[in-house]
Amino acid sequence: MNPDMPIPYSLKSDDLVSAIILVCFFLLSFIFAGNKKYLLQQARIFIQHKERANLFGASTSVNRYFSLVVILQTSLLIGIVFLSYFNFKCPDFAQGIPSYLPIGVYAGLFLVYVFLKRTIYAFLGWVFFGKNATTLWLEAYFTLVYYAGFILFPYVLLLVYFNFDIEIMLTFGFVILIIAKLLMLYKWIKFFFNNIYGLSLLILYFCALEIMPCFIYYRVLVNINSLLLIKF
Repeated sequence: MNPDMPIPYSLKSDDLVSAIILVCFFLLSFIFAGNKKYLLQQARIFIQHKERANLFGASTSVNRYFSLVVILQTSLLIGIVFLSYFNFKCPDFAQGIPSYLPIGVYAGLFLVYVFLKRTIYAFLGWVFFGKNATTLWLEAYFTLVYYAGFILFPYVLLLVYFNFDIEIMLTFGFVILIIAKLLMLYKWIKFFFNNIYGLSLLILYFCALEIMPCFIYYRVLVNINSLLLIKF
């Protein structure tokens, strides 16, 4: 091996990646220990369809605070996943770029993506469905985001520290995304699919707000990577 040849980038040897995973472990352990009842209740509400929002639910200010923490750590894990993916697609991508930069950009874009969708959901719900249905839909949406943070943690551990085939891991990640979209389709049908009008909105919502944003998000990431490669 040529001693002058740079060592290929590896996530498992990246101190920042290890630090993020360690912090996420402590955060998730603390949140799950203190909010297990709330998380289980949200999962039960997601599965068991209800027609009206509960005025006396468990969504306190403390739970909302921890929910924001879960969303933040989910965004960081998403950043690691995309760094692994783009480094797999282009092995030289992460060679000369500080890892905090792409991880920070990917995580920031994910936060924008989540809260922009939340804003759009709220607006369309206000126009078409009313406050009660919109509140239930937003609860379901963020329940999926919360649980994505817990599911992504073991996935990222396997991706970074175990020698699984990267293509298999990426395929598994894609399957997780498909399952999440199918769960959102399930909730949409439960809430709104009761007539032909609902069917037309189903097509509008699912294509315009679930499928297309994923492609747009990916293209934005690709363009940002191109800029990073030019800068570095």
